[in-house]
Amino acid sequence: MPYAQSVPLFDISALDHDDPPLAEVYGELRRWDPDGTRLAKVFRRTYDQLYDGQRTGRYRVDQLHKTEKTHFGTLIEINIQREFNIDDGEILDFKIAGHEVDCKFSHTAAWMLPTEIFDKLALVTKANDELSTWSVGLIRVTKENRRNSKNQDRKTELNALGRSRIVWLHKDAAMQPNALLRLPPAVADEIMSRPSGQARVNELLCRVTNIRISRNIIATVAQQNDYMKRVRDNGGARGALRPDGYLILSGDYTVQQNIASDLGAVVPGPGELVSLRVVPCAPNNGVEISGSWWRIADFNEPALVAAPKLPKV
Repeated sequence: MPYAQSVPLFDISALDHDDPPLAEVYGELRRWDPDGTRLAKVFRRTYDQLYDGQRTGRYRVDQLHKTEKTHFGTLIEINIQREFNIDDGEILDFKIAGHEVDCKFSHTAAWMLPTEIFDKLALVTKANDELSTWSVGLIRVTKENRRNSKNQDRKTELNALGRSRIVWLHKDAAMQPNALLRLPPAVADEIMSRPSGQARVNELLCRVTNIRISRNIIATVAQQNDYMKRVRDNGGARGALRPDGYLILSGDYTVQQNIASDLGAVVPGPGELVSLRVVPCAPNNGVEISGSWWRIADFNEPALVAAPKLPKV
């Protein structure tokens, strides 16, 4: 269940004719990460790295300081280079397939282009944590592809023609969602206002159901070292919420992934949780768990009995 989106390959023969170095870099990047799974992880990791939620409780871009927002582009460059073990360029950031390539990031697709990148290749990147999307493409920063005007640092941007000529490796591909950003702001604030890490995690798993929740979100909400302890049975959310019919499934165990799938729920991936509220049902009308039958509770349906204990894994 990776977060990514494979897009159709461009006509490499056309790229070969128009710009052979761009075609070679494009082909190498696609070879390294055909469906974008690795890049999706890089973008998610970079957001989480900047939020530093376990220590700060932050989970939104607007909670970052101005310098931290600016640093996002540097971190994306570093994290992409580390993920793919890319060589340093002699002038620009990277050397890919023997060609110099600069790495640029912008939250708004307004990439700032210094003079040293003119007529060279740029790997342009953007991402939106609220939409859980990211994009990566290639463009040669020719005169006809860039604006004539420059700012006080002598940097410019792509013009409309240049933006239309970006060769996208992945466009608006999916990354692991930030569960707290999927909530109305008032609900997220209510969760984060609880007085203890355990109370916040309990509230999260009550309010955020049938949504994949990453370990990093648990860490952000708990703000404690052993944050996963706040989910477990003995003193954690599983035990506290079971009487109200809540079942908390882990994507680290195939048996629990299968339960989510059989219930018709969102299936958690490795390192993720999904919280569900369940009620008993007639045999063969749901899923058998620990010797009894269960289905997902309807909206506002009262909890009839405590949720079952999950099978040992």
